[in-house]
Amino acid sequence: RENKRINIDDFSFYGCSLLKTIVIPSSVTIIGTKAFCGCSSLKTISIPSSVTFIGDYAFCFCSSLMYISIPNIRTINTGCFRECTSLVQISIPSTVRSIGSFAFRRCSSLTKVSISSSVKTIDDFAFEGCSSLKQISFPPSVASIGCGSFSGCLSLTDVFIPSSIY
Repeated sequence: RENKRINIDDFSFYGCSLLKTIVIPSSVTIIGTKAFCGCSSLKTISIPSSVTFIGDYAFCFCSSLMYISIPNIRTINTGCFRECTSLVQISIPSTVRSIGSFAFRRCSSLTKVSISSSVKTIDDFAFEGCSSLKQISFPPSVASIGCGSFSGCLSLTDVFIPSSIY
């Protein structure tokens, strides 16, 4: 059937530690909770724009993941990319309104984060332990930065906060 929408359900590839690549077709609209959690050999993944929801901890502990393109989602959910220790940079697209708790926690290789002007909230511990993160700029749209959002960011030297947040 053409145009049939499918989901990658919760825990679908959980703990598949030898999985190296995955191609997600444009028929996928939802990636479930912990769908790829623990896929420690997964290096790159391209998520099609058809995906409108990614569940909690979907890619956590994907320790070899170096690059990910985030699709047209409204929220980067809780722990979504937690402990993706090889992830170097991330660009938050203009559709994202909120970055959930622990979303990028302990992404220790992350050096650059581009936050789009659509983001309104950064929840608790979102970037906690990103020890290589050097610079962060908050757009004027950000209304709140949660508790411990950037704690343990040992390399952080430049933080740009607009007059509108405080």
